[in-house]
Order: sequence, then C-alpha cells, then structure tokens
Amino acid sequence: MMRRLVAGCGLMALLLLVLAPVTGQETPKEAPKAPAAAPKAEAPKAAPAPEKKDAAPAAAPAPAGDKVALKWNNKVTQEQKQTFVFSWTTVKQEGDIVTLKQKIESVEMAIDIGGTKIEYNSTGAQTSGNPLAEFFKALVGAEFTVLLDTKENKISKILDKDQFVAKLVNANPAMQPLLNNILDEKAFIDMSEPTFRVVPTKPVAKGETWDLKSSLKLGPIGSYASDYKYTYEGKEGALDKIGISATLKYEPGTSASGSLPFKIENAKLESTKASGTVLFDNTKGRAEKSSMTMEVKGNLTIDIGGQKTTVDINQTQSTTFETSDANPSKK
Repeated sequence: MMRRLVAGCGLMALLLLVLAPVTGQETPKEAPKAPAAAPKAEAPKAAPAPEKKDAAPAAAPAPAGDKVALKWNNKVTQEQKQTFVFSWTTVKQEGDIVTLKQKIESVEMAIDIGGTKIEYNSTGAQTSGNPLAEFFKALVGAEFTVLLDTKENKISKILDKDQFVAKLVNANPAMQPLLNNILDEKAFIDMSEPTFRVVPTKPVAKGETWDLKSSLKLGPIGSYASDYKYTYEGKEGALDKIGISATLKYEPGTSASGSLPFKIENAKLESTKASGTVLFDNTKGRAEKSSMTMEVKGNLTIDIGGQKTTVDINQTQSTTFETSDANPSKK
C-alpha cells in the first residue's frame, strides 16, 4: 500500500489553477474621487479703506493626454491538500516483465480557492454535491494494469485503461471529450513510471548520479517537461538515501479544443526550486518513504470566448509518499 499526500495534484491542480483566477475575481475597490475644484472667489464687500483680497486660484485643468491605468484586483490564493492511497498487486511475472495492478483505495481532499472550499473524504460520510467532489468519488476503486520491465524499470504497456476512463466519465459525462483527449496510454505511462525509475539500473557508489527525463502531454491543456537527477547519498539507518533535484517547464497546448471552455494561448511557467529525498528499503525492494518540494512561477494568457486574461502564478507544491503492508485508510 502506498499513501500519497500532495498539495497540488497533476491534472486537477492545473485545471483549478487556471480556472480560479477567472471565476474568483474580487470586487474592484472604488477609485478615489477627484478633488473638488476650488470655490470661486466672492466679490469684496465695501469697507472703510480696505484693500481688495485676491481671489482664490481656480483648479488647474488636467494636462491633455495623461493616461490612467484602471485594473481589476484578481489576486486569488489557492490551497490544496490531497491524500491518495494506492495499492499495487502483483498479478504475474514472466522473466523480466511483471504485471502489476494499481488501484485507488481512498481519496481525501480539502481545497480552498479564494475562500470557496471544496472537501471530500471517501472514508467518511458524504454530504457534498459539488461536481469536483463527485469526480474524486469516482476515482475510488478505479484501477488499471501495467506491464513493468524490471530490467530497465520502465513501463512497456498499460492494460484496461479504457475501463478506468469510463468510470470517470460516468461520474461526469461532460468531461468525456477532455478525458479521452488527455488520458491516452502514454499519459498513463508518464504518470506512473517515475515511481519505478527512482532506483538505478546498475550498482552505484555514494555520490553517483542517474537521470530521468519525463514529458507529460495533456492535450489542449498543455504539457509538462521534467528532468530529474538522482544522487545516491549512502545509508540512513537501515535504509538507502537517494537525493532528488528536478526542473519542470510547462508548454501550452497547440490548439483550441471544444472539450475546454478556454484556451491557454501562451505561457511562461517553470520551476524555480525542486528538491527532495527518497529512503529505499533494499531488503523489501521498495521505496519506504519520500518527500519533495517544488516552487513554480510564471504566467498564463487565457482566452475565454475571445476575452484574454493574463494570470500570474506563484505555486509551492509539497509531496510525500509512505509505503506500508496494510491499507492505512482502514486502520
């Protein structure tokens, strides 16, 4: 069993990140009123031998051609905490090829988008009818099968992915065009393979490194290009410690799609910091726990019905994994 806690999770995180600034704009503050013009001077009253008082100066006219910037306040703070429990079951092994079934055992999430909260916990009583919560509910029990080449630590094939996608579509039929577009076999491989590629394919000494390049393409949403560098750092107690450094760069999709209510026209979005560690149990042959923190900064230009909006993004994502023999959601 594997317990996974994330502050932003793949596809859903990106969708929320993109939509939140558009749907959660704050009411603009009232612009300061222009100062009133100085009152006209009154004619002086007659008095014995007074001097005439000067009239108060009139308000100076604004210089012609001056420009005023009028902007909406569209800053939205988004916080996410998501916990997934996955199980991996060995189906069979033929030489170096192992058939594994991955199943989503439970899902817990708490999302706050500019004060709007969405919560779901598959292990507790449910009262929310939010469509996003319904989508997460459909994830529970969903499973698919992978063929893993243990010699190269690579996934060669994904089985029964169509059944996995169908389960999500049944929960929200409107998402079918989008899910069919982005959840192809390569997307499943790119999302699953880093779990196994964290260990090297040959013996290593302390200080030695190995690399992994990954590209996750999500159709009209865009793609993530990630470069991971792993370093063997020696023993930590009975476990082997592996250091991780990474870079991530986002590229927008190449065309608009009827499956989305918006188009990401252009983007400059990449990681500024990304590092973590893995503790590997070489006796059991699995990662016992890992943690990673990544900061992502940049901006997106979103086209919604011909209206373009630029969104600045500053995101910190923390991810931890823990592995256990028993299902932690049933304790």
